[in-house]
Amino acid sequence: MLANTEARLEKWMRQYYFDTDLDLGSSGVQSFSLAELRRLLDIPQSEFDSIVFDDSRTLGDPRLRAAIAAHWGTDPEQVMATNGSTEANYLIMNALLEAGDEVIVLNPMYQQLYGIAEAIGCHLRRWRLRAEEGFAANIEDLRQLISPRTRMVIVNFPHNPTGASITLEQQQELIEIVADAGAYLIWDAAFAEMTYDTAPLPSPRYERCVSMGTLSKAYGLPGLRVGWCVAPTDVLAKCEVLRDYVSLHLSPLVELVARRAIEKADVLLNIRRAQLRTNLAILASWIELQHGVVEWTKPVGGACTFVRLPFVSDTEDFCHQLARQHRVLAVPGICFGYPQHLRLGFGGPTEELKEGLRRFAALLESEADLCKSAAGSVLSAASF
Repeated sequence: MLANTEARLEKWMRQYYFDTDLDLGSSGVQSFSLAELRRLLDIPQSEFDSIVFDDSRTLGDPRLRAAIAAHWGTDPEQVMATNGSTEANYLIMNALLEAGDEVIVLNPMYQQLYGIAEAIGCHLRRWRLRAEEGFAANIEDLRQLISPRTRMVIVNFPHNPTGASITLEQQQELIEIVADAGAYLIWDAAFAEMTYDTAPLPSPRYERCVSMGTLSKAYGLPGLRVGWCVAPTDVLAKCEVLRDYVSLHLSPLVELVARRAIEKADVLLNIRRAQLRTNLAILASWIELQHGVVEWTKPVGGACTFVRLPFVSDTEDFCHQLARQHRVLAVPGICFGYPQHLRLGFGGPTEELKEGLRRFAALLESEADLCKSAAGSVLSAASF
């Protein structure tokens, strides 16, 4: 079924991620090198030399599971380490869903979070985050959507691609609504540790909650391909059976690096959080100077935002031009079902962000006859 369900974002990234010079499309922070990790986390060469490439355990090395559990305040027996949160999502959806199940998903949303449910044959009900309301989540909308037939509610806050989030009080309301329906709550915490003016939201305390995390976003380790889920033990037992047919387990080399990164999480997180704040301020200044040609709601978390180009009718064509003519990666909103928006990532190196924004402005100017008549002049790329 999945073979016929095109992953639009992944297809776009395959086309341009490796063939552009500047990345303004990704949703994570700047990646660390192995040398940087060894220095920052104080990993001696002897630890690598002691690794024996035996098979690992289905749910992950007990030391890695313990590190994840300690960091997120849960029981190691409820933790499964996975090949990225992508695998966690795949296993959870296939373990818990059947064709015809009713599933509530955010709209817009990262496709991988709902695409598997859709491919299984579930009936999707979309909890819309309205652009005109700054993509703020309206809990009353969820209350209207959910029913006794609802099997699962899937959310990610801070949100990909908008950077919007909910308050602690709203999180508790959400949990109560889902619990009243007896549904599973899938809590994607990929961006949980990337917040600006508020403390990160805690993992929901609910007996039918499955929380997923990853080292790909806030930790700057997307190529390590390590994620995890925290779930009831009966759910993990179902995942174990499925995993026997998928990936079996992680590599012991990967598990070592992942464990050390989580054990000293704040070392990595503090570096990239500071960089994110600097980059977000740069992006905010740049957007202000665009005089309405680029519209946004400032994100409260994450490393990306969902901007609207009101005078560009087709952001897919715009992003093609941006990649081919200016060698800058951005993600068109059509990957999330919004053709006038695009995802703009700001988690990379600061100087690359500045240069990418200069080239972005240059393309806006080159197409801006309509923009200029409607909104004055666009900022000169050279003046930023």
